[in-house]
Amino acid sequence: MERLLSEEEVPPELIHTVMRSVVQHQDVTPVFLGTAYRNKGVQPLLDAITRYLPSPLERDILAHQVDDPQQPLRLVPDPEAPFVGMAFKIVDDPYGQLTFVRIYQGRIEKGQTYFNQRTGKRDRFSRIVRMHADKREEIDQAEAGDIVAVMGIDCASGDTYAMQPRYCSLESMFVPEPVIQVAISPVNRGDADRLGKALARFRKEDPTFRVQSDKETNEILIAGMGELHLEVYVERIRREHRVLVAVGPPKVNYREAPTQEARFDVRHKKQSGGAGQFAHIVGRLLPLDPSQEEAFLFEDCVTGGRIPRQYIPAVEKGFRQGIVKGPVAGYPVVGLHVVLEDGSYHEVDSSDLAFQICAATTMRETFSKTRPVLLEPVMNIEIECPSDFQGAVVGDLTGRRGMVTATSASGPTARIEGEVPLSETFGYSTDLRSMTQGQGTFSLEFARYRRLPPSIEREVIAIRKKGSMVGAV
Repeated sequence: MERLLSEEEVPPELIHTVMRSVVQHQDVTPVFLGTAYRNKGVQPLLDAITRYLPSPLERDILAHQVDDPQQPLRLVPDPEAPFVGMAFKIVDDPYGQLTFVRIYQGRIEKGQTYFNQRTGKRDRFSRIVRMHADKREEIDQAEAGDIVAVMGIDCASGDTYAMQPRYCSLESMFVPEPVIQVAISPVNRGDADRLGKALARFRKEDPTFRVQSDKETNEILIAGMGELHLEVYVERIRREHRVLVAVGPPKVNYREAPTQEARFDVRHKKQSGGAGQFAHIVGRLLPLDPSQEEAFLFEDCVTGGRIPRQYIPAVEKGFRQGIVKGPVAGYPVVGLHVVLEDGSYHEVDSSDLAFQICAATTMRETFSKTRPVLLEPVMNIEIECPSDFQGAVVGDLTGRRGMVTATSASGPTARIEGEVPLSETFGYSTDLRSMTQGQGTFSLEFARYRRLPPSIEREVIAIRKKGSMVGAV
């Protein structure tokens, strides 16, 4: 800037040096325009990546030792060091699974076997290819710094591969919890197997895509990060696997959370011939501090051997089983702090199973005394629309129980930032286009869970219980 104000020549090298520094300190985000489809602007973008983003040689890459996760292991981009790589993407290919691998250390060779650090299984890298868009180049080896695809190995996104078993594990990709789910079923019963294969494939490809079966209704539920996320997969099922599916209405993944302390003193006793069951636990259920990152915290405060140490993990396991499905509306429990203070046992009749059942019973009987409430997922929303429609868009957002946190204008375009409950965003893309003559766009990102208003909470519980009764019938 000083050179410009002094009307001096600014060398391009200085621009690149300064830009590299501010980008790596995350003070500036360069924006490039182009289109990959027409191959316009792609080369300047690739040049900028090499000029401004940090090289692996300038970064400390740390892995965790499998046997001692607290002990970090520094990786070096050296082809002669032991091989370590991450399978970061999986694509289903007509000839088998195509696994994209980034090599952090060492080298891989065609025909050699390497160990999956998560499963401990040996996989043979029979074919290694370098990808050029949709074209492939068969290669015999690849080394640190390369990104290649390996054909035919069976793994999941985020798995670490190494030269030897139990060597190290790279930090797993952050996988947020899904915030929306829908019920899906094949229109024709004969397509059930193909639907199952498609869902299994998608689950491998995308860690944020979840599949489960509802035990009460026998429905297949798919969950993801938003309405569009699931719509894409439903369309892929129809197009790629030729399976016609019926999709039920979206279901929001609410959570249950305690609001006050409740004491428990629960005794599990069963005697019906032969060995009996006995367990007795005393303690408190408390709401967790909102600043805590954990959804569940178990604290053992038993002294004097009132409960033998070998039974404490069984008590925690019983509580963890109980939080999977809360007693209010059957949603997972979060924000719970369990303090185990006292109890008793029987020399003969006590066992891991007895204490596990006792803890699960405690959750079922005592959690309702904590005056639990429902929490709903709240999304960060960013909307861009013509300034003429800003008032209507803000009014509509407020009507959806949303809250505007910032607004700005850049020429004829207004930018609105805020928060809105996920349950109020279904069909929003259509409504926004209607309000803005097709010119409005928006993006959603999960922010946090927030307490549901009591009136809506009662509706959700009533609908949930009605659904359970229908499923039971």
